[in-house]
Amino acid sequence: MTFEELAARRQSCRNFDAEKPVETEKLEKIVNTARCAPSACNSQPYTLHVVSEKGLAADIAKCTQGMGMNKHCSAARAFIVIEEEGAGLLVKTSGRLKDQDFASVDIGILCAHILFEAEALGVSSCVIGWFDEKKIKQLLAIGEKKRVRLVIALGYAAEGDVLREKKRKPVAELAKFYR
Repeated sequence: MTFEELAARRQSCRNFDAEKPVETEKLEKIVNTARCAPSACNSQPYTLHVVSEKGLAADIAKCTQGMGMNKHCSAARAFIVIEEEGAGLLVKTSGRLKDQDFASVDIGILCAHILFEAEALGVSSCVIGWFDEKKIKQLLAIGEKKRVRLVIALGYAAEGDVLREKKRKPVAELAKFYR
């Protein structure tokens, strides 16, 4: 499969199969691929917390469900919680000088690697930005001053989950070519 085909196929899963766990080998492969993601000055300003233990995964799912949000996470069988780490002096200094948040960009690139490797392995995913950060930090013993930036729900799509049509801007609206 080409990368273009993989990108066209990947979608946010909102209907996980609650009965089928994600194999440890696949979670390890996803993380191994994610560690190849580029980052500013190779700072890798993140730690991945991979949760597949059933009870803890259920607790993480509950942390994503405030105000009735993300009900589909109850059926996800694994989560990757992305903790932001402090960047090195060079990255911090250049970020301040150029008014750029390199760690957020780096985490976005890391997240894309996770999503596409998961899809390549047949594992469905959904990026979650709505969560109880304080509770997740307690569950995973993440320091009080650290930040949880994203939670990625993982699992297998339930039978009958179909590929939805992608609604994207046309190229002419999205990109400007200077030739």
